[in-house]
Amino acid sequence: MKLLTVGNPKILKGNAFGYFTAILHFAPARLSGFNVCPMASKACTAACLNTAGRGGIFRKGETTNRIQIARKARTLFYFNETEKFMTQLAKEIGNVVKLAAKHGLKPAIRLNGTSDIRWENEKVNGVRNIMEMFPNVIFYDYSKISNRRNLPPNYSLTFSLSEDNDELAERALVNGMNVAAVFRKIPSTFLGRPVVDGDKSDLRFLDPKGVIVGLKAKGKAKKDSTGFVRN
Repeated sequence: MKLLTVGNPKILKGNAFGYFTAILHFAPARLSGFNVCPMASKACTAACLNTAGRGGIFRKGETTNRIQIARKARTLFYFNETEKFMTQLAKEIGNVVKLAAKHGLKPAIRLNGTSDIRWENEKVNGVRNIMEMFPNVIFYDYSKISNRRNLPPNYSLTFSLSEDNDELAERALVNGMNVAAVFRKIPSTFLGRPVVDGDKSDLRFLDPKGVIVGLKAKGKAKKDSTGFVRN
C-alpha cells in the first residue's frame, strides 16, 4: 500500500513554481473509527475535500470507491502499526526526494491532506520527527490546532478558518500565522488583511506573511450555509 500521492491536480500546479509535491491522505474526521481531525467543526467535516475530485466519484448504488478504501486503510495502518507506518513513510519521502531531483525540482511534502495530526510529535526510527530526518525537504500543512508551537524550521503551517473559530484565527494572525479561508468569491481583503489566491498553487510556504489565503468553495462546500464558506 502506497502512502503518498503525487497526482493530485492542485499539487501538480507546484511544478511551475519549481516544486515536486507529494501528499498523504487519510480518511478524515472519524470515518476510520479514529479521529484524525480533533478541531474539525461540523461544517468542515461536512464540506471536507475528501469527496472532491475523484475521491467523490462513486458507481451507481455504491457508497465508497478505491480512493476512499485506500485512505481508510492508511489511517488504520498509522494507528495500528505506527512504527511500521513511519518507517514506510520515511522510505517513500526518500523516493520523492530522488524523483524531484530527477525532474530538476525541489521536494515538498504535505502530510495532512485530509487530516490534522501533530506530525512534529511523531518519532521515526529514533529521530524526533520526520522533518528532522529530512531537514532539506519542505513540509507544510493546514491546521485548525492553534497551539502547535516549537515547530521544526522546515515545517510551515497555515491556520484554517471554519464557521466557529474566528477568535482563534485572529490570534493566529497576531502570532504571525497566515489564515486560510474558503470563499464563494475571493475578495481583495478580509479581516483587515490582504487576500492572496490560494488556488494558484498548494505551496502555502511561499505565501507572504500576514495574509489571508483565499480558497474557492469546492465539492460539497459549494452548498454550505453555515458560515464555513465566507461571502
